[in-house]
Amino acid sequence: MAQPSTGLPRQAPAPRPQQVTAHDAVLCVNAPAMAASGPDGQLRGQGLHGFFRAGVRTLARMELRLGGIEPMPLQGTLTSAAGARFVGAVRLPGDPDPDPALTVERLRHADGVESITIRNTGARPARLPLEIALGTDLGLLTDIAAGRRSADLPGQVQSAGLRWTGQGRSATVSAQPSPHAVLAGAGVLRWDLEVQAGARWSVELRAELETAPSAVRPPTGRGPGIPLPWAEPEVRSDDARAVQLLARSLDTLGGLLIADPDRPTDLYAASGAPWRFGLTAADALWAARLTLPLGTRLAAGTLRALARRQHLTGGPGADQGAPANPANPADAGPPTRPDGLIPGPLRHAGPELPPSCTATEATLLFVTVLAEAWRWGLPRQEVAELLPAAERALSTLRGALGDGVEGPEGFVIDLGRTAEDRAARPAAARCEVQALAHRAALHGADLLAGFGRPGAEEWRAWAARLRERFRERFWIDDLSGGRPAAALLPGARVVPAVAASFVHLLDRGLGGEGELHEGLLDREQTRILAQRLVAPELDAGWGLRTLSAKSPRFNPLGHRSGAVRVHETVLAVSGLAEAGFEREAGVLLEGVLDAARSFEGRLPEMYAGEQRVAHCPPVPHPAACRPAAVSAAAAVHLVLSLAGVRPDVPAGRVAVRPASTAPLGELQLTGLRVAGEPFSVRVSRIGVAVVEEASARLQLGAG
Repeated sequence: MAQPSTGLPRQAPAPRPQQVTAHDAVLCVNAPAMAASGPDGQLRGQGLHGFFRAGVRTLARMELRLGGIEPMPLQGTLTSAAGARFVGAVRLPGDPDPDPALTVERLRHADGVESITIRNTGARPARLPLEIALGTDLGLLTDIAAGRRSADLPGQVQSAGLRWTGQGRSATVSAQPSPHAVLAGAGVLRWDLEVQAGARWSVELRAELETAPSAVRPPTGRGPGIPLPWAEPEVRSDDARAVQLLARSLDTLGGLLIADPDRPTDLYAASGAPWRFGLTAADALWAARLTLPLGTRLAAGTLRALARRQHLTGGPGADQGAPANPANPADAGPPTRPDGLIPGPLRHAGPELPPSCTATEATLLFVTVLAEAWRWGLPRQEVAELLPAAERALSTLRGALGDGVEGPEGFVIDLGRTAEDRAARPAAARCEVQALAHRAALHGADLLAGFGRPGAEEWRAWAARLRERFRERFWIDDLSGGRPAAALLPGARVVPAVAASFVHLLDRGLGGEGELHEGLLDREQTRILAQRLVAPELDAGWGLRTLSAKSPRFNPLGHRSGAVRVHETVLAVSGLAEAGFEREAGVLLEGVLDAARSFEGRLPEMYAGEQRVAHCPPVPHPAACRPAAVSAAAAVHLVLSLAGVRPDVPAGRVAVRPASTAPLGELQLTGLRVAGEPFSVRVSRIGVAVVEEASARLQLGAG
């Protein structure tokens, strides 16, 4: 029924805020601080521009003008994960020389310090004003990311700079040397310069944030005197791409390190900047696991931090799932979830499946990371202290099998679902969750047996039953030879999507005596999967698409419907090489290395899954974290895994089984860590490994 007219003009709906993107930003990161701008270096207060600390924008605008002119941008690039350099040029007014006489260099650090140097390479003195316009809204990163922007706050003069106050916070910018004039109303610092020919002049600006005291301790970065939680290796290779990738990935990962507020010497990796600049358990565990060849300290700090947050039913420590970053309450989860769960938020799982709970991934990974860190040399006493948390995680896994009504019978569904939710909504059993659960069961058995705890044989039998059921019910026969199902639904229905999540079936996990555990697939199924992964429907030429290009719901920019996620491709490379499918592994390796070169050795979380075209780089993803902990750690793993180092420190052994095809040519890795001591290995161009340095306590073996 039509509504009668009121005679008044209809009001247009308010425009929805546009989501902020960062794919074209120069982003400096030194957790919990970061800075973002365009390649010209100017902070314009738009989008993500500004200096941030602990999720608050300290400074939104810092626009530089010389003689009323913005420098012509020439270069803007990262010098490290935490620093950037911007170079611009200015022609002197009335100068007959066509070449610019003045260059402006800005050296920026994520912590809020910027040094500006003006050089006069002309033949006469330069007399002109330098003006720097400043402003801030003291906004929260969560609001800014969603496109909500408040007006700048009024500034006040403070000694050698400006001050802003609002929303229970205040920010200051100070300058050294002091400006000749401070225009508080306009937010401008001004210097009247006279720079002689051949001379230079510099000023340093420092932005700082003050917040009211809070009962919640904010996260801090790696403090002074606390070393990096990994060895800094030296890599030599015939392939220069690998050398650059390893160095820059470790630098990137270092910028994401956060100290646990409960124990500042325990470090873990923030998920990524700018969108997930805090603790996400699954991502932190992946970063720790993939860097184990460089030492066990990151794994130890991450495991202890998460054990303190593990959900316990009743008693001291109950509901310890509070997130490390108060700006990310999704990490907390409901208090009724199962005992032993490691908290984690929901994440989009693509067009075929409902969102997945990363608590499942984190809880299962906890057991795997502890077991593999033990194999790499985490001291026995530290493992023993964490073993109760692993046993609680295994207890959660035991209660997560579907019964045919709430989920497919005998398969693992999301661990974090409450009893009420399981009864109300049947759940899918995902392919990758079965792989994670199978590996966790075997790793749990290793830990229980190694520390004289009961239950090892029961978990091995449990894993064997899951393996048998998986090979029978998760495999879909088709004209191409078959494939795994992406998931099973109640009633024996399958989700037939072809997805990169299949790679988790190749990640079998490190066992005893330098051997890998048995996987969910048999040898023939693994061969068929290897061929499928390098076919054009999944391999974009830069890596694996998250969803087959043949799917009607394929989207090259979809998080789980077609974009390339770096760590999945890296798991495929290492898993295929370990299974003996080195040709297929080499195809995917080349794609990732070429993509890394396009991103200057700093791989983002993901990029577009468009088919590779000659002479065109991969297309960035507008919502990708960059840097991202998992992709940086995966890039480290990509290089180190090709040496094939497989330790079993509790048994006093280490095996070295490199890729026989030597896809990087000669590869020499110095400064790895096995049993807490230096370990060096050289792989020749014909795939022969020579251990050049190792602990005297280890017996060496080869494949």
